[in-house]
Amino acid sequence: MWCYRGGSISTEPRINDRIRVPEVRLVGPSGEQVGIVPLAKALELAQEYDLDLVEVAASARPPVCKLMDYGKFKYESAMKAREARKNQAHTVIKEMKLRPKIDPHDYDTKKGHVVRFLKQGDKVKITIMFRGREQSRPELGYRLLQRLASDVEDLGFIESNPKQDGRNMIMVLGPHKKKTEAMAEAREAQAARKAERQGVALTDGEAPSEDAELLAEDVDIEAAEVSEVVEAASDEVAEAAEAAPEEAEASHEAPAEA
Repeated sequence: MWCYRGGSISTEPRINDRIRVPEVRLVGPSGEQVGIVPLAKALELAQEYDLDLVEVAASARPPVCKLMDYGKFKYESAMKAREARKNQAHTVIKEMKLRPKIDPHDYDTKKGHVVRFLKQGDKVKITIMFRGREQSRPELGYRLLQRLASDVEDLGFIESNPKQDGRNMIMVLGPHKKKTEAMAEAREAQAARKAERQGVALTDGEAPSEDAELLAEDVDIEAAEVSEVVEAASDEVAEAAEAAPEEAEASHEAPAEA
């Protein structure tokens, strides 16, 4: 049985001798309309101008071809696409989890992360996790969310009001600053820090480097995650301790088997 194993279909336009039509609608190097000419005449003009004959509209009848430097055209197109990707902004939703009875230090640490996310132009989903008897006190989570929203109101706003979702309460904060503006400011700040590092050598007593700041942030994040695990384990132990007396009482009340 015969089987065709073809390669990928090329999306690049046909140029010069690859164009297989009797005549083309020719466009000059400066965009001027030359008109419909035989293919041989178009190739001859391309050689005179030391340019390429590029098919820019293959579906037209006759196809539209232009005289251009194809190598330069491809390079400029690649640079434009790269710049467009560089400035492209993707909407990102970060998430931060808190407990209703969060420690003040942990609250300040996590609030700092929320501030950083909003400065970067990202949305932040705040989740309050209730455990055990905390589920009967949803007002604790609501007040905590309102407090956090008030603390960061200069950078963000409440995009989605607090609402209960099972054992959790969720609120979404949106940034005042657009993602593209935040990216531009971040690039400017990075360039300024780079210039400062190159111009001035760090000495004892100066501000820590960017790497040290990032390392400190990572340590804070890890500490917060460890704190969450410890709190969750403590809640499970507390729930088990609360359930133990009830189970023991039920076992005493049960009639003995004959």
